Amino acid sequence: MNVIVTTLVVSLVLSALLGFLLGFFKKVFHVEVDPTESAVRAALPGANCGACGYPGCDGLAAAIVRGDAPVNACPVGGASCAAEVGRIMGVEGSAEKKVAMLLCQGSTEFCKPKAEYVGVKTCRAAKLSVNGTKLCDYACMGFGDCEVACPFDAIHVGADGLPHVDYAKCTGCGICVAECPQRTLTLTPFERKGAVALCSNRNPRKAQVIKDCKIGCIKCMKCEKVCPKLAIKVTDGIPVVDYSLCDSCGECVKSCPTHVLALIEEKVALVQ
Repeated sequence: MNVIVTTLVVSLVLSALLGFLLGFFKKVFHVEVDPTESAVRAALPGANCGACGYPGCDGLAAAIVRGDAPVNACPVGGASCAAEVGRIMGVEGSAEKKVAMLLCQGSTEFCKPKAEYVGVKTCRAAKLSVNGTKLCDYACMGFGDCEVACPFDAIHVGADGLPHVDYAKCTGCGICVAECPQRTLTLTPFERKGAVALCSNRNPRKAQVIKDCKIGCIKCMKCEKVCPKLAIKVTDGIPVVDYSLCDSCGECVKSCPTHVLALIEEKVALVQ
């Protein structure tokens, strides 16, 4: 019994002593924080996702105050955050809200697997081991690396084997884009209008594209030919749109025989 009491007393004394020492050293080694940095930190959303390229919101706030990062460096906070940080720093601040978009329609229905894959069930592992699991080497593999990486629960792999983005939750942080080894995800301005190619297959051989995926771009060039604004060019096997010229007329969308093209404003259900 005496041993137990003695142990308890010693533990309490040590705890009190350590608490006192911690408080003492905190005061002795206290470093004053720049009030501007504190104000900037308070204006940031606090997601600490690292999408800005800095170690959390504290790191970004310090970088903005030092002048190493712009006031609109936080992709999660968007325009309102950039404006508030800009006000604190005494400069103009604005940021265009962006969201993630999948540039692939190679679902389990349209793009079949090469064979049964028995390796580690991640896109990165499958890319490194067998260069992808589907007949189309450029297709989304659907193992959900993007879903796991998303800190905002904004992307989920559906029954069709493709990730689907919840645009009400997506902040445009870009983490899913960086995580995708196939580069089938991209960031697009939330309110952008115009056509977009939902295919990443750059194989120049039409027959091979058709064999690999029933809904891939076959490089027929019809979209180029019908565009009245000359706003679309097939570049490196993929239709690329000049949004300064595109007026969302939809002619390219209607002419595409494999339904690769879509209007962004229809694909992204705008959530106000």
